[in-house]
Amino acid sequence: MRWTLKPKPDPSTVEHLQEALGVEKPIASLLVQRGIETFEEAKKFFRPSLEDLHDPFLMKDMEAAVSRIELALQKGENIMVFGDYDVDGTTSVALVSSYLKRIYPNVATYIPDRYEEGYGVSYKGIDFAADNDISLIIALDCGIKAIEKVAYASEKGIDFVICDHHRPGAEIPKAVAVLDPKREDCEYPYKELCGCGVGFKLLQALNQKRGEPFGVLIPYLDLVATAIGADIVPVTGENRILAYHGLQVINVAPRAGIGAILEQVKKEQLTLTDVVFIVAPRINAAGRMKHGLHAVNLLTEEDSVQAKIFAAEIEEYNTSRRETDKVITEEALAQIDELCEQERKTTVVYRETWHKGVIGIVASRLTETYYRPTLVFTRSGEKLAASARSVSGFDVYDALEGCSEFIEQFGGHKYAAGLTLLSHQYENFKRKFEEVVSATIDPRLLTPEIQIDAEIELGDITDKFHRILKQFAPFGPGNMSPVFMSKNLRDTGYARCVGGDDRHLKARFYQKGNDRSYGAIGFDLGKKCELVSEGKKVKAAYCIEENEFQGNITLQLKLKDVEVN
Repeated sequence: MRWTLKPKPDPSTVEHLQEALGVEKPIASLLVQRGIETFEEAKKFFRPSLEDLHDPFLMKDMEAAVSRIELALQKGENIMVFGDYDVDGTTSVALVSSYLKRIYPNVATYIPDRYEEGYGVSYKGIDFAADNDISLIIALDCGIKAIEKVAYASEKGIDFVICDHHRPGAEIPKAVAVLDPKREDCEYPYKELCGCGVGFKLLQALNQKRGEPFGVLIPYLDLVATAIGADIVPVTGENRILAYHGLQVINVAPRAGIGAILEQVKKEQLTLTDVVFIVAPRINAAGRMKHGLHAVNLLTEEDSVQAKIFAAEIEEYNTSRRETDKVITEEALAQIDELCEQERKTTVVYRETWHKGVIGIVASRLTETYYRPTLVFTRSGEKLAASARSVSGFDVYDALEGCSEFIEQFGGHKYAAGLTLLSHQYENFKRKFEEVVSATIDPRLLTPEIQIDAEIELGDITDKFHRILKQFAPFGPGNMSPVFMSKNLRDTGYARCVGGDDRHLKARFYQKGNDRSYGAIGFDLGKKCELVSEGKKVKAAYCIEENEFQGNITLQLKLKDVEVN
């Protein structure tokens, strides 16, 4: 692990903020590191307000999008709401379709089949629309590169409104409206919305145009928060506002489908991290193992009894998904060993029988073992399909652009992407990808990094300190849970290995001259047990969390790493 201590913010700015807020210096310092320097900025950070959402009509083409939907409603046209099969896509379809169905009956939903149609707008989906007299398709979380498909739809008399958040190519599709804050000609103030977030802005604009109160939209925010967490977009700006209020909906009055998923979870208050690890994988499992429409059906179901039936089905898909990705991960690791590729700068593996629905998860698992840009390929019809995952600080999308001569199609983000290529190009691509990454990646990025916000003493950790830290949530990219470092720690004699194969470390740390000691848990840090139990002085990198045991809640250190002082 690389330990990187973030630069200390300007002392005078910290001091002014400390006085303005009446907080301890470590809290003021953390806020300034996050770009919060005034009382007003702190107020907006700690109390995210829906009133601070931007005017949706600042987004390029929003007026055209709303006008086309209004025309469809007036003329009684059939509308199709189309979205990808992942969490962002299915929540987007559930969001827009359920809102429209509240005011208009002629609305169909469509999720492409992962195996027959692949990612994004499909010819099969357009043909389905033509066969069913659908004249308007609202595409969500996809479409920004669907140049030929939008043209094909136009020939059939079908209009497109595209809501996407992926990077556009050189050309924008000739749709009625293309909503994407990442368009170079779009001056929308916030660029990091997920697909469901762009869909929400469309509903905000439509709702505004209809003269309805904003409160109508609040019950839909549980979907937006789920998509923000699952799609790993920055939890800053509008995303922070939407996630904050969406979590309130999830905790107070979730829709029947999300409520059914959460029924077996014994947690009174869900965080965004809980949503990412509990709700999102189950929604995703439908599209991975069966069909994304099962997720849409769950998320739009209003009857709680039926929602429980849907949730039970999806739980089975999720169990199957876990078993499948475990087997494939083991096979992929074995392939790396067989080919003696442990020392490469990239991981590129392929087996034609691997389940297409889990290759993205497997790519993430492989980066946990070999920390480097990773692609996992499988056969998809006549072509090979892959999911790509990157490491912090390296743009895998740019690397794929450097290999485009061997790729049929690709799209995605800095840290996650998908692509297809012809099978005879696999070895050429694999060689080129290794060349491109080797030439462009900073070698330091191939070692996992722990970014430490601040060095503190154990004595700084008080109940008040933790109460304020909790208000930094929701946590995610751009606003991660603060990581602290403390030096000169010793174990009280409590240190031991726990868990299967002694994988984890439990300890209790104290500092000389300080009367406080704190329990600590370090997952996958069992190998550091001897280091701690020998009574040596150590330094630890950790987050602070609550530990509940037999009804008692105490603060504990969730260890990231431990080293000799």
